[in-house]
Amino acid sequence: MLNNIGLPGILLIAVVLLVLFGRGKVSSLMGEVGKGITAFKKGVSDGTKEIEEANADAAKDVTPAEKDKV
Repeated sequence: MLNNIGLPGILLIAVVLLVLFGRGKVSSLMGEVGKGITAFKKGVSDGTKEIEEANADAAKDVTPAEKDKV
């Protein structure tokens, strides 16, 4: 259903949103969406970094110390 929207449909939706909510409300809403996307990306990168650090800790050098050698 949404595959056939096209540019005129998107413009019509944008005009209706502006008329219903006003420029200020739509602007603040888009700002909140942007902040949400930024927070999501930061969370994903933090999670990825945490997983990489856990894998690096697991792959530490396990060779015996000098005093353990015969």
